[in-house]
Amino acid sequence: MSAVAVAPLADTAPRTAVVLLGTGVVGRALLALLGTPAARSLRLVGAANSKRQHVLPDGLPPAEVAERLARGREDRDDAPLLAALDASGATRKVVIDATACAVEAGRHPEWLAAGYHVVTANKALAGGQLSGWRALQKATAGGTVYGDAATVGAGLPVLSTLRRLRHCGDSLLTLEGVFSGSLSWLFNQYDGSRPFSALLRDARRLGFTEPDPRSDLSGEDVARKLLIIARNAGFALGSDEVEVESLVPAALRDMDTKAFLDRLEELDEPLRERHAQARANGKVLRYLARLNQRGRARVGLVEVSADHPAARLSGTDNQFALTTTRYHATPLVIQGPGAGPEITAQALLGDVLSL
Repeated sequence: MSAVAVAPLADTAPRTAVVLLGTGVVGRALLALLGTPAARSLRLVGAANSKRQHVLPDGLPPAEVAERLARGREDRDDAPLLAALDASGATRKVVIDATACAVEAGRHPEWLAAGYHVVTANKALAGGQLSGWRALQKATAGGTVYGDAATVGAGLPVLSTLRRLRHCGDSLLTLEGVFSGSLSWLFNQYDGSRPFSALLRDARRLGFTEPDPRSDLSGEDVARKLLIIARNAGFALGSDEVEVESLVPAALRDMDTKAFLDRLEELDEPLRERHAQARANGKVLRYLARLNQRGRARVGLVEVSADHPAARLSGTDNQFALTTTRYHATPLVIQGPGAGPEITAQALLGDVLSL
């Protein structure tokens, strides 16, 4: 435990105590929200990045987290973080995972089974191996909640809508859309006037991509979202059952992030050729996810006509077109901004407050 002591933020036990894993762009945005009146019912009792952590059961001021982690000496260890939740005396104890770490995601079932609610933007488990998804279902059987609104659409009401439809006896038949805010922004902008690599650097600077843009360009992030939606709809899809088209040339896939960022221009020529071919066909490029009624799933670059719904997107908009047994003649479309740390952080906070 830290030797630093401050006066308690509250004299009574909080209704909800939280610990935050991950202080990157999303985590920092969430810390800002935790300092607002909307989060007054919550008490932050611990925070961690990949190397350091700080715990304080009496309450950790969100505005001081960065400084305390920078000068702290506590190595990463989940046990003190969970102990801080227990020591808080809170009615509800929540682990917020704002990382993209598969190791952290792998612990979600353990935390849920132990009585901690988990709220996450981390797609690695629910959108990974089917065994991980099944472990989550088993772990929540005891009544703990898995808040996953931030895993798909940065908080757009996709999963909640799908669950409500299923609860009413409706069934998903097909699904199509643009599930990546970063890829939406890139291909909405890409008209051949600027190299793709220049747009990618802009997207990374704006926080629309993951720190390593290959997480977006590989299609794996889109595939995870498709799996999460499909599994929530009742399709028992394995991760190997999604056909994924990567936009990353084979030569750039295994190097470290810095080396990849130094060679972004190697993306330009293949995409210039794809764009030129689409334009010659009177179409535009969009990176689409598709699931059909037989459970066949694919994510990849597609030429679409100018009147296709995805061709009319702007900014970082995501689009989810759900055809169900009752929304059959015309699909139910959910659309809106699908990238950005502030809206993702808001989705995390919303899931915590909904408890």
